[in-house]
Amino acid sequence: MEKKTKVVVVGGTGYLGQHLLQAFAEDRYDVAFTHHSCPLPGLLLDAFPHFPSFHVDLKTGLGFHSISHHFGQRLSGLKSTICFQPDVVVNCAALSVPRVCEQDPDSALSINVPSSLVNWLSSSFQTKHKTLLIHLSTDQVYEGVKSFYKEEDETLAVNVYGKSKVAAELLIRDKCQNFAILRSSIIFGPQTLSPLPKNLPVQWMDSVLQKGDTVDFFHDEYRCPIYVTDIVIIILRLIDRWVLSDDKQMRLVLNAGGPDRLSRVQMAEVVAQVRGHDLSLIKHVSASSVDRGVVSPADISMDITKLIQTLDISPSSFKDGVRLTLQSESRSHILS
Repeated sequence: MEKKTKVVVVGGTGYLGQHLLQAFAEDRYDVAFTHHSCPLPGLLLDAFPHFPSFHVDLKTGLGFHSISHHFGQRLSGLKSTICFQPDVVVNCAALSVPRVCEQDPDSALSINVPSSLVNWLSSSFQTKHKTLLIHLSTDQVYEGVKSFYKEEDETLAVNVYGKSKVAAELLIRDKCQNFAILRSSIIFGPQTLSPLPKNLPVQWMDSVLQKGDTVDFFHDEYRCPIYVTDIVIIILRLIDRWVLSDDKQMRLVLNAGGPDRLSRVQMAEVVAQVRGHDLSLIKHVSASSVDRGVVSPADISMDITKLIQTLDISPSSFKDGVRLTLQSESRSHILS
């Protein structure tokens, strides 16, 4: 029997976390996931009945040792305590709304800098077997004063969210033997199995333009939005590379963005073109004209050459991703 890859998804109830759980549903993975909110949504439990879930507090680390012991027992089929060591941990958990981070910097640092997770990985396992940590960082580690940042460029975040993510990267580089850090841009795509309360970027643009009123969009703030399926594929390829490697050595930092440098205006224009909305509804405004309660970097577009060459992947264009997203939403409405 082929040995299954043991994976723990930290933050499995979030947007990327849920899309990852769907990808891990095939039989070659043994998967557990963590959550902080309670109770767990019934839709999520019904969709993944074989994936054990663990309540974990990232601030204190309470809950991580339950994974070591209870998931280990489940995998071994034994009643005696066995310490479970994952092959891969994917950390999707974060306080990711920049304004909220600005208002509560202590929480942003205690959640976004994964000290408790790193301590669990470094202190719980005495075997020679190694664990790969795949950590989701952000494009907001960059200052935002030029186009197409490369991984080796200096990280000079301009807000608390970005600074907390820079601190997380430094911790992981210092304390972890094996890691892959993905500096993700805006992630967009279909809604999750258990719908999230927050607005999803493409769906929100579609809904506000559909109303027929003019809407303000920034024309001078640039990002490289990435389709969620591409992020999932990146993570799966990193896991495959890790599992198949003999030496189990990985220390990677990758820009994880899409191929297009776009302003919010340009994103909205693509959504309008795909859906047939009136382009004149898109009002061009400067990001500096709005007080969002947080400093936002102007241009954190990223060079993704290293990502493409390392993993042999070609992320979807924003237009293709928008089409796939809206097609998925249409199918969901028909089925419901």
